[in-house]
Amino acid sequence: MYNSEAMALSAALLAVAGDLTQRIHDGVTARGFADLRPAHGFAFARLAPDGATVTDLAAHLGVTKQAASQLVDEIVRKGYAERRPHPQDARARLVVLTERGWACTRAAEEAAAEVVEGWAALLGQGEVCALGECLARIAPYGPIKPAW
Repeated sequence: MYNSEAMALSAALLAVAGDLTQRIHDGVTARGFADLRPAHGFAFARLAPDGATVTDLAAHLGVTKQAASQLVDEIVRKGYAERRPHPQDARARLVVLTERGWACTRAAEEAAAEVVEGWAALLGQGEVCALGECLARIAPYGPIKPAW
């Protein structure tokens, strides 16, 4: 037997997540970062605090080290990140955002804020805060992985 209420909620959450991802991507593109895909944003989210190794990034994205390495090669080539010696592990390289990567991250934050402002206009600020609190209670802890 199918639980149509659960399926409807699941479909709504997936639709909202997909719309949010696309609208952030559109906002980033409109702010001059047209050479990226939404998957890059998930990588930037992991790199933003203090950088990461390719192995860390692979785990965060749920991909192979080879796939993460290819993504890193791409964002390094485009000027969004750079490889540096790892401060604690001489065998590893730390991937960190460049100023261009940080500018793109700020553009994504601005675009996300615009989306949430639209939600507040539709639902009211209190409802948006309550939604955030509810989602924080049920969301799994750990990295946000893209749906490939």
